[in-house]
Amino acid sequence: MEILSRQGWIAVNWTAQDGGPGWSLLERSVYEEEYYRAKAPRTCDVGVRMVGPVLLAFGSDTQRERFLPRILDSSELWCQGYSEPGAGSDLSSLQTKAVRDGDHYRVQGTKIWTSYAHFADRMFALVRTSEEGKKREGISILLIDMNLPGIRVRPILRMDGRHEFNQVFLDDVKVPVADRIGEEGEGWKLANHLLGHERGNMTQIMMIEEMFDTLAEISATETVEGGPVADSADYRRALAKIEIEYMSLRCTAEKIMQDVTADRAVGREASVVKLGRNRSTQDVAHLMYAAGGYTAMRADPEAIRGKGALPDPNYLFRMAPEYLDSRKSSIAGGSEEIQKDLIARRILGL
Repeated sequence: MEILSRQGWIAVNWTAQDGGPGWSLLERSVYEEEYYRAKAPRTCDVGVRMVGPVLLAFGSDTQRERFLPRILDSSELWCQGYSEPGAGSDLSSLQTKAVRDGDHYRVQGTKIWTSYAHFADRMFALVRTSEEGKKREGISILLIDMNLPGIRVRPILRMDGRHEFNQVFLDDVKVPVADRIGEEGEGWKLANHLLGHERGNMTQIMMIEEMFDTLAEISATETVEGGPVADSADYRRALAKIEIEYMSLRCTAEKIMQDVTADRAVGREASVVKLGRNRSTQDVAHLMYAAGGYTAMRADPEAIRGKGALPDPNYLFRMAPEYLDSRKSSIAGGSEEIQKDLIARRILGL
């Protein structure tokens, strides 16, 4: 990330005026496709994809001057404090409270499924500052320093054994009022602006291109009925169906994202992008798993086959883990049921 920052390529969705490269959608798409096809490491993009756009649109001059340079040079990494044990898809039910005490808030509660919290410097957190009126009207957003006293991070290992998620406990954490974005009670509006950027994230669509490349490599090296998986008629039919659906998704996403910048979110159409992205990601991951056959299973492939060489470790890592990881996309950033409801009501007017 520091290398990309020095090159000016970390915030590809930002305008030149805001510190990004100022690329068009086509230029961003070309860059990100080549980046992931080169199998470059995935970055922690909460700062440039989510927090930065909210700061650009709603932050004070002081907040922008304080936080944006550290996002751009990758010296500060961010996590997103949204979901709670009793408030997942229904974020308006969150219970983490922030009580005003002079020039600070005292924050009490817990966040869960918090990606990257174990190494993040700051959290972009939804908190409840009022119990009056509608639930969503009492929500505010705080920028919480993860090194403050009272913060404890508990790892949550994924079913593939990797560590990305965490539960974060906030026990009487004192957060300066100056670290609140917008006014009290504006958190729901700001959160939806952020979710528009998250759900319409073209980066995650371009990651699918790399998954297709890895799938092609796996299907060429693994065998079925004495020949490469790639020559199987069943495999080729499944691949063709997934590729057609992905091509449709990419065209739709690029049309929707044409005029989007860091300070202007996608809007309601983001749900269309997210829903299609979820399906394509899961379909490619499932076919990658199927193409691996016995070697994709988590048990020792030699014990299953009784003989034969192990597959490339990189492929073994991508089969079962990639498939298991893809299941979370049906929930992360808003469940598929929520996305369908938003499309029906806000786009189709049903």
